Amino acid sequence: MKHLATPLGWLLASILSCAPALALADTGQSEIQLLREQIRALSARLDALEQGTNRNTAAPATRVRAAHDTASGSADDAPGSDLADLDHRIDQAVEARVADRLEALAWAERIRWSGDFRYRYENIDRQGQDERNRNRIRARAALQARVSDTVRVGLGLASGSQDPVSTNQTLGMAGSHKSLNIDLAYFEWTGLTNTAIFGGKYKNPLKRVGSSALVWDGDWRPEGFAAAYEDGSVFAYGLGTWLESDSASGQQEFSYLLQGGTRLRLGNKAELMLGAGYYAVDAADKGSFFGDGDFFGNSFDAATQSYRYDYRMVEAFAELTLSTFDRPLTLFGDYVTNLDADDEDSGYSLGFEYGEAKTPGAWSVGYLYKKLEADAVLGLLADSDFGRGGTDAKGHVLSGAYAIQDRWIFELTYFINKTGLASGDPQDQDRLQLNLNFKYR
Repeated sequence: MKHLATPLGWLLASILSCAPALALADTGQSEIQLLREQIRALSARLDALEQGTNRNTAAPATRVRAAHDTASGSADDAPGSDLADLDHRIDQAVEARVADRLEALAWAERIRWSGDFRYRYENIDRQGQDERNRNRIRARAALQARVSDTVRVGLGLASGSQDPVSTNQTLGMAGSHKSLNIDLAYFEWTGLTNTAIFGGKYKNPLKRVGSSALVWDGDWRPEGFAAAYEDGSVFAYGLGTWLESDSASGQQEFSYLLQGGTRLRLGNKAELMLGAGYYAVDAADKGSFFGDGDFFGNSFDAATQSYRYDYRMVEAFAELTLSTFDRPLTLFGDYVTNLDADDEDSGYSLGFEYGEAKTPGAWSVGYLYKKLEADAVLGLLADSDFGRGGTDAKGHVLSGAYAIQDRWIFELTYFINKTGLASGDPQDQDRLQLNLNFKYR
């Protein structure tokens, strides 16, 4: 048995040292559980082999024991003791190897991956211009690592250009390589009850009602610091974000954004969210923060190529969610005004969403009407799809979605807009988007 057990022990230890390598391909708890199941199966196999060997060697062992007892009158050095000692040493070796491998896998439990992929066909019909058709992709992947019980760090990559409000990548140029950019790079501290502190480049925590995106595009990632408080019924956020942090540029700008509100339960099937915000951006007499002289609908001085106004934006919003025919119905409204602008200083949106496209076969539909005057908000960070992107547009948005499978959703969005309102001669612009969305984790 000694000659058999020793190779089996080393075989078991060797297999245990290799098995976790496959588990390293994924970071979930299920892989560690699989490793433990493999250990139990291998241990059971070794026990079965040992039992078979014991039956085959029982008679010789008895004769050896009898001869030994006759010669020495003692059974202290019996083969049974050797076998027990060998089993004990095998168990110790296996346990030590398992402990080492589980410790090596412990990092996997601290990592969480997420991401999505979108394929889009887009048609743009702009008055006075030829129709434009293009195919675009969006790919995003992010990981969040738990440093301690209260600290996490995150890193995210996304396709597209340097545009702060878009991660779309247009296909073409003979299959040329496409760019990946840092989309997220932040820390999060949650050492206070119901509170999170962020620093770096992080997801915008400010609330947006429905599909409005009246003030902020959903792809914008603030850069700076933020504090968020949520207790289920009350929420409050404070952000300090750099539009330009380098003083050498002559355009250093640190903006302050504040928002707060409440959620109210209205019976068993309704919830009302009310909120308001104040956002301060010092832009007057500064050039475009992004792009070559593009002010995205805002008023500017043509001679100096600089913004005409600061943006002291006050926002008020409401969202009512109901359950109707076993489907959620959301009604929402949003209003914003810029206290610093002389005119063309306000915007609003009204709309609804019905249904929820999450499980296979589920669907949703929506409608939105929006009007955003030229200096109501900072155009650079406004919705990049509405109008020509930015401000100075109004119109309708029709949308629908259908869940083909779990985490695979088809979406249709149709924009019927007018742009260039401040010119007195607005132009028609229609935009059709067909999306296939895939999400993981």
